[in-house]
Amino acid sequence: MTAKATVFRDLHYRGEPLVLPNAWDFASGAMLAAEGFPAVGTTSLGVAAGAGLPDGTGVTRDETLVLATRLSRLAVPITVDIEGGFSEDPDEVAEFAWQLGELGIAGVNLEDGRADTALADPGHQSELIAAVKARVPELFVNARVDTHWLGVDPSSTLARVARYEKAGADGIFVPGLTDSEQIRTVVHATGLPLNVLYLSTGPSVAELAALGVRRISTGSLLYRASLATAVGTARAVRDGAAIPTGLPSYKDIQAYSPLR
Repeated sequence: MTAKATVFRDLHYRGEPLVLPNAWDFASGAMLAAEGFPAVGTTSLGVAAGAGLPDGTGVTRDETLVLATRLSRLAVPITVDIEGGFSEDPDEVAEFAWQLGELGIAGVNLEDGRADTALADPGHQSELIAAVKARVPELFVNARVDTHWLGVDPSSTLARVARYEKAGADGIFVPGLTDSEQIRTVVHATGLPLNVLYLSTGPSVAELAALGVRRISTGSLLYRASLATAVGTARAVRDGAAIPTGLPSYKDIQAYSPLR
């Protein structure tokens, strides 16, 4: 197991949960790493929207690989959102995961939601997980359960968690889960670290930690915030209003490139 893979795995078992920010390009990843975050993830929405493509439809395989290649230059572990694996063929999903592992990527998110807002068959999803783990054992597979995110068949959440754990997943991700009792139930139902998506309407980081959550992702939040800031700043320039303070300078951004 590579040093980054070991560090990333260990981050799920320390005294406090891993707060994982999600990047959409090299600069955002580099700045988050420089801020002191011990690991960085990617946001599939940022990857897709940045390329002018829809998210969650399995069409950003190439863009995801390009971003992973760039982020692999960073000193911190990187985990990559690969949507549903960009294929329904276990061998093809495992091959893509192997490519990421060869780059030094420490983990992946593999979701069971599909483009038509339906859920994958849990048996087939388990085959995808098992194939990835067989091909790239050191890769941390965060099995995403989209029952709450899509609002589809939430009663199957625990059964899916159990099947994905048995298939070899290293972590469980249930985005859209905000109810404290439901979070506690999932935590107690699995021996794997639970990942939830941070939502302003849900529990705080401290509250999630007290519930036993081991990883808290920002998802597309930072990407959406950056777009809002960009448009707001352009509007301020146009309208003669004050622009936001504390923005990084041109030289600051240039300094983040390790090739300089």
